[in-house]
Amino acid sequence: MAKVAFIGLGVMGFPMAGHLACEGHEVCVYNRSPAKVQLWEDEFAGESAPTPREAAQGAEFVMTCVGNDDDLRSVLLGPDGAFAGMAAGSVLVDHTTASANVARELAAVAAEQGLGFLDAPVSGGQAGAENGMLTVMVGGEEAFYKRAEPVIDAYAKMIKLMGPVGSGQLTKMVNQICIGGLVQGLSEALHFAQCAGLDGHAAMEVISKGAAQSWQLENRHQTMLAGKFDFGFAVDWMRKDLSILLEEARRNGAQLPVTALVDQFYSDVQAMGGGRWDTSSLIARLKQRP
Repeated sequence: MAKVAFIGLGVMGFPMAGHLACEGHEVCVYNRSPAKVQLWEDEFAGESAPTPREAAQGAEFVMTCVGNDDDLRSVLLGPDGAFAGMAAGSVLVDHTTASANVARELAAVAAEQGLGFLDAPVSGGQAGAENGMLTVMVGGEEAFYKRAEPVIDAYAKMIKLMGPVGSGQLTKMVNQICIGGLVQGLSEALHFAQCAGLDGHAAMEVISKGAAQSWQLENRHQTMLAGKFDFGFAVDWMRKDLSILLEEARRNGAQLPVTALVDQFYSDVQAMGGGRWDTSSLIARLKQRP
């Protein structure tokens, strides 16, 4: 068992930190909202600290799961940041979906202090976090990865080292490209089925046993048909991720015409007031159009 700090108790971090505590790790949490900290302490065995630096003191591993690049810098850098509290030889495992550039930037700072750094974004959504069934894609040195893997395993069904620092974030971008295209395709299929007078549920049941099968189809078609969009990753966050990966594509020359189009479709959903709806809400945009 390890001494672990977990920084960021959002919809993902809250249960992830909980799994660490349930596995028997010694966990200290930090969150900007004290109310979330209190809820976590009411549910799980562990401690809390008033700053990231204090949470990180004495920890072998520090996990972060915050909103974006700037949030990550704010909890890691400066006199109250986690890096200031970490001892040489300890490892920072960042589960934030952020840019590959910020991963490389922060890994360089960590190396100067004798710290390990892994960029380790996750896929699986809130349900995956709650059930301890996340997919974790990791960038960093193999030695740090091997040390951290048994700890990450508390909330993961799949963990894989993808390459040097930044590779985890790049792999998460691949994941988001796939999801955007899949959800748009599923939205159009459901919309077409309804316009054609078919039973959408029956259509999905039969095609799910063939080549069209996907996680999105299996887990989201019923709620999409019902117009319910409060089941996971929000449109606002998806647009943040798409912005990061489209910027990366401009740098590396990848052509992503479908992804760029889906990003604009999500912008339409935001304009409909759906910024906090989950990503399956792309179908709502089709339903409102003549």
